[in-house]
Amino acid sequence: MSRPNVIGVDGDYLAQRLTQPTGPYAGLTVVDSTESTNADLDRQRPPDRTVLIARQQTAGEGRRSRSWTSPPGGLYASIYYAPGVPGHRLPWLTLLAGVALVNVSLSTGVPAVLKWPNDLLLGPDRKKGAGVLATTSENGVVLGIGLNVQPVEAELAPGGLQPTSLAGEGADELDLTVLAERLLVELDRWEAPWRAAGGDPFASGLHEEYRRHCVTLGQEVRVELGDGSFEGTARYLETDGTLVVRDAEGHDRSVPAGDVVHLRAAT
Repeated sequence: MSRPNVIGVDGDYLAQRLTQPTGPYAGLTVVDSTESTNADLDRQRPPDRTVLIARQQTAGEGRRSRSWTSPPGGLYASIYYAPGVPGHRLPWLTLLAGVALVNVSLSTGVPAVLKWPNDLLLGPDRKKGAGVLATTSENGVVLGIGLNVQPVEAELAPGGLQPTSLAGEGADELDLTVLAERLLVELDRWEAPWRAAGGDPFASGLHEEYRRHCVTLGQEVRVELGDGSFEGTARYLETDGTLVVRDAEGHDRSVPAGDVVHLRAAT
């Protein structure tokens, strides 16, 4: 199917390509601007696998209630999932989003890796290129993704990460519609088998794919919690996606949430 030259994201094209009966998504809407695509979908309680994309967000939110600026030129999407998997496995949706973002970035020729849990690090200097936020409700999860496509201002991100974008790292594809389609296809590629496996990250292959891209594992890190911090070596992921860090006293500590700062590679 040919596509007209549309500035921004072409919602009609994406809906025809990706929504039922031939595609995996129940519905797909593109709006010019909104405060937050996550908040919009959370209020609507739409059908499972409903997609909302905004060309601009005016009040986006990141992890731990931090603001996430979303100017025109980025890709801002939220997807409502009601996967019917055990609640303790739902956190894997955010790790799954990281996997999808890595693969989309790699498809544009940009080197990409993950810092736990879902920080997309782009280019040789491993700067931050995306934000992921999941909002859990009684019936499902709204998964929000913001990918920097056009150049961004160099404001320091949480965890001491410098921001960057696909354009800033020399990507060979910057068309927002193409990138949106690749992202939604990648999300379905991993979410469908994960859901079919009851949210089991091992049976679905998601755990191995995430581990392959995550550079936090094996690193010496500082974990910054709300009430302090500690240093240690990131060892592995538990079945619910929790990071296990061995501290200086040799104790393994589970980290379900918190900012992780890479210090240096473990020896």
